[in-house]
Amino acid sequence: MKYTQLGRTGLKVSRLVLGTMNFGPKTGEAESHALMDTALDDGINFFDTANVYGWGENKGRTEEILGTWFAQGGDRRDKVVLATKVYGNMGADGAAWPNHDRLSALNIRRAVDASLRRLQTDHIDLYQFHHVDRRTPFDEIWQAMDTLVQQGKILYAGSSNFPGYKIAQANEAAARRGSLGLVSEQCLYNLAERRAEMEVIPAAEEYGLGVIAWSPLHGGLLGGAIRKEREGGGSRTKDGRSGDALANSTIRAQVQAYEDLLDKHGLEPGEVALAWLLTRPGLTGPIVGPRTDEQLASAVRAVELELPQELLTALDEIFPGPGPSPEAFAW
Repeated sequence: MKYTQLGRTGLKVSRLVLGTMNFGPKTGEAESHALMDTALDDGINFFDTANVYGWGENKGRTEEILGTWFAQGGDRRDKVVLATKVYGNMGADGAAWPNHDRLSALNIRRAVDASLRRLQTDHIDLYQFHHVDRRTPFDEIWQAMDTLVQQGKILYAGSSNFPGYKIAQANEAAARRGSLGLVSEQCLYNLAERRAEMEVIPAAEEYGLGVIAWSPLHGGLLGGAIRKEREGGGSRTKDGRSGDALANSTIRAQVQAYEDLLDKHGLEPGEVALAWLLTRPGLTGPIVGPRTDEQLASAVRAVELELPQELLTALDEIFPGPGPSPEAFAW
């Protein structure tokens, strides 16, 4: 495994981030534990979760699965850089009691304590805001986060799904308080969805945030979706982000060109999509959410995959990025 610094911090993290969103809803506890053991054996030390994962009536279940894994000992907790998130409505019926969601100081305090109990740990390494809270000023948010740092409950703060201007606002507010501010941004970013290159990634680079890419295969679209569809194994791609995309004839043509290109090079689409992200400026690592050991092994192979410039150029031709702003929308 290869490692890098998380943004401007001294924290060293693996170039792959183990995503746990499927733990509970799609992957049972025993299987989830086995996947985490394998990930750790492969050198992956960066695990990402969120308090709402488990979904529906089982919100929090994913954190509980990580907690029972940590409780097995064997230095599991010490070896892992643990990231979770706060913001979501934790009510099972979607109607949380007032102040049981978003980023008020009260909810942050309540949510972090609940996550710590579920995770069976005394601290969270990276505590991320899962979404922008337009109702709560950053001065209040940073007051709450600074208190948690002083209490030893969290070490670093990160954002997720923030636009570039909110990254700037957050870190300017933190700077006025003498706080470290955001050290990472977790955003939707992949070959087929490159809008983050316009402002989010430039803002992250300007403020020293590491960028963590979620949905690096765009819901399976970049993992050989058309080939699997043709072979009768593409049922998982018919719904959601990938299925919606393939219904668009223009996107379908792009994906077909992508798969044809990689066939000529003898390369696996999913591995190339991950390897491409690892070449991008400011990118800490993509989040991978394997359900099997083979899927995890494929992701690990991507870290060692060197993409020649000829192939990178061809990928840009198939999936052109928007370019940075303001040129992307001005002149």
